[in-house]
Order: sequence, then structure tokens, then C-alpha cells
Amino acid sequence: MSTLTFYGAAQRVTGSCYLIHRGAQRILLECGMLQGENNHKPKGKRDRTNGHDSAEARFPFEVGEIDAVILSHAHLDHSGMLPLLVKQGYRGPIYMTQQTEALLPTMHKDAAFLQLKDTEWENKRRARAGKRAITPLYDVEDVEQELGQCQGLAYGAVSEILPGVKLSFREAGHILGSAIVELWLEDKGETRKLVFSGDLGNSKAPLMRDPAIITEADLLLMESTYGDRNHQPLDRTLEEFRAALDAAAQSGGNVLIPSFAVGRTQDLIYYLGQLYQSGQLKQNNIFIDSPMATSISEIYEQNTRLFNKDDPEFREIMTHDWEQWLPILRFTRSVEESMALNKITGGAIIIAGSGMCHGGRIRHHLKYNLWRKNTHLVIVGFQARGTLGRLLVDGVKKVKILGSEIAVKAHIHTLGGFSAHAGQSQLLEWAGHMRKVMPRLYLVHGESEAMLALQKCFVEEYNWDASIPTLGEVIQF
Repeated sequence: MSTLTFYGAAQRVTGSCYLIHRGAQRILLECGMLQGENNHKPKGKRDRTNGHDSAEARFPFEVGEIDAVILSHAHLDHSGMLPLLVKQGYRGPIYMTQQTEALLPTMHKDAAFLQLKDTEWENKRRARAGKRAITPLYDVEDVEQELGQCQGLAYGAVSEILPGVKLSFREAGHILGSAIVELWLEDKGETRKLVFSGDLGNSKAPLMRDPAIITEADLLLMESTYGDRNHQPLDRTLEEFRAALDAAAQSGGNVLIPSFAVGRTQDLIYYLGQLYQSGQLKQNNIFIDSPMATSISEIYEQNTRLFNKDDPEFREIMTHDWEQWLPILRFTRSVEESMALNKITGGAIIIAGSGMCHGGRIRHHLKYNLWRKNTHLVIVGFQARGTLGRLLVDGVKKVKILGSEIAVKAHIHTLGGFSAHAGQSQLLEWAGHMRKVMPRLYLVHGESEAMLALQKCFVEEYNWDASIPTLGEVIQF
């Protein structure tokens, strides 16, 4: 008999983490960071592993007992605590797809850099208040150690990672390298199969392939980020996107697009390229102001064989580089180049991280542009509770950014159809391929409203009971 403990993403979107006990074996599935949701909790109630002080950060399990780690994809809410796990002594293998292994160096070194900068900023504030200094959760040396433990596997390959435990990754269609996890565990001559959906992709996304179909499982952990709604049709979203760009061009203002460096930015380059190629784009300057997004885009260029595009012209262009697809595109790398963008008062499209506005260079551009009435802020992704992006979507009139109070005068456009996550009907359709022999189903990675809505749909459409686990809950299978 094996057990699974829900240590993260239980009735919340981020912080993915599950621990599997199989006899003496311990397998950690995901090691993600909380993003946004933790910020609105009262003092003293925040999750210790997401605090700033590495001296106080503790996992709710014994790190030294872990035998193997499995990672579905590179996004920080699934992978961002791996360097801390290694810092606290984990020295075993970390399994992922080959493409995820290629993405992690850029993403985790960037995360370590931001940890350092955020800690320096916080310590200045603490010094003025007479409080003790804190240390980052991890640094680049911890990341380097972690990267040395990563083992990239090909999609579809079945590998025995521990005696009696086999693992395979299938395409999830969310971002480059994202995977559905298939895990087989032997127990007294019988085999039990656990399937973790990871983040399932939106079948309307322009670059990634559709999620692989899985027909059998004994236990299914399934994401439910958009369990309460479907995305609007892509054609309508693209029309709204073009209209927002046109309105900004007419008013003479800048367009700010907070975007995830992995996946969303590359999708946006594709869509903007379509508008440019067809003569519908009125702006003359597009900036990707994110060193990480720049590096990630280069990795995407190296993996066009995994793209879901049949357009031979696009494939031919992408064999070379993004800037042939979109000639007015510029990648800014240095701090000086980024700061120079703040002097542009109109006519530019600036795409910068982070996707939920809780960090990165987008905060500087918001500080210099949100108060302008001719600025257009285009939100193209999910905004978790507690993030600056969510506050802006919810209509807040003033925000505090980098120590300054900023009036929100900009036009806010929320475009749900660009999501890299499957919508409600897509989630149901994907899981429905297993309904001949329905596995035990647990909904994870969702806010409570989304989970409850999806749970109701499973009962109404399939007569399938879906459980909603609580943080720390232990189940047997």
C-alpha cells in the first residue's frame, strides 16, 4: 500500500508539491513555489517555505528521506523550491523532460538573482526599522548543484527510477517541455498507476501540441485552474487584442503586456508577427524586456520540431530566428536598455515579466506608465490572488510599486483566450478518456470556486466523484 500527501496546490493554484510513500521509498512529485496567494495571509500564518529567510524555511517533510524527485515542467510554481531542497541536503536524481532540463538553468538562475535583489531591498527597509537582516532562500551555487542532479528523459520513454517504480512523461501542451506524469508502482505483485496531469495546455494555443490522451489510471491528480469556465473563442480574443493595440496607437500611448517568460511571450511573438505580416500592426517598436524571456525564446527556436504549426512559411522562418518573423521586435538584455524604455512615452509595445506583475521589470514600466491616461495595459494570463496583476484586473485605483504610490489611469484589457491552460470543457474532455474504468480523482491547482464548479461538472456529465483534498491530507492507494 502506498500513500500520497498533499503538501501544495491543494485548494490553491500554485505551490505544487506531493509526497509519495511506497514502503521505505519516498518520491517527491513537484517542488513548487507559492506565487501571490501567500501575500494576503496574516503575519504568522504564511507558509514557512515561501518566506524570505532561508534560516527559517523548512519543508513539511524530511528532505534526507527523499529518494527521487519528479518534475512536470519548468514554471516556478512547480519547480521553484528545488534549489532550496538541494540546499537543505537533497542529493538524489531530479527527473524531467529533456526540454524542461534545457529551460531550468535560465529560470532558476534568474529566480536566485531575484531572491538576492529582493532580499537586499527588504534588508534596507529592515535596517531602517531596526530589524534583523534576512538571507535569500537560495543562491546561484544552490542552483548549480541542483542542475547537476537533473536528468532529462524523452517523451514517451519508460524508465525505472527506483526498484518497482517506473516513470514516463507525455506531452501536456502547456509550455515547451511540459508533461503529464505517468507513474507505475508495484506492490506485492500488483501494479498501481498514478497519473498527474501537470498543467494541461489550451488546445487553441498556437505553438504547443495538444495534451496526450491517457486512457488508464488508478489514481488521477488533475489541475483545475480554469475549472469554472471556458476560454472565449480565440478569434474573439485576437480581435480584442488588435483593438487594444489600435486604441493605444490612436491615443499615442504605450502598450504594456506583463507576460510569463516561458510560453506566453513566445505565443505573443507569434500573434504579433501575424498582425505584422498582414499589415494590421500600427506600432513600430516591440520590446521583449526580459533577459529570461530572451534566453527562453532562443531555446524555443531550437525546438521547433515540437511546435504544432503546419504553416511551412512559419516553420521556415522559425528555423532561423524570431526577428525574421517579426522584424520590428527587439530583445533588451541590459539594465540600461530596460531603463531607456521608461523614457518612451508612446508608440511602443513593451512585453516584460513577471506575468502576474509581482516581480521583474514590468513593475518599473508600470510605475512609469500606469498613471498615464493613454497607456493600455493588456493582461494575457491568469492572475493569482494577492498579486499586483490581480489587483489591477479587479479595478484597484491606486497601487504601491517600488515604494511609490501610483494612480491607475491606464486602460486595462483582460484577454482570457490567450491562456496556456485548458478550460473547463477541455479538462472534462481530457479526463473523459478514462471514464470506462474511472480512477480515483483528486482536483488540485485551483481556487476553491473553480474546483467546486469542476467537481459538479464531473458528477453531472460522468457521474464521477471528484475529491478536493486539503493541505496536508494523506490518501492511500
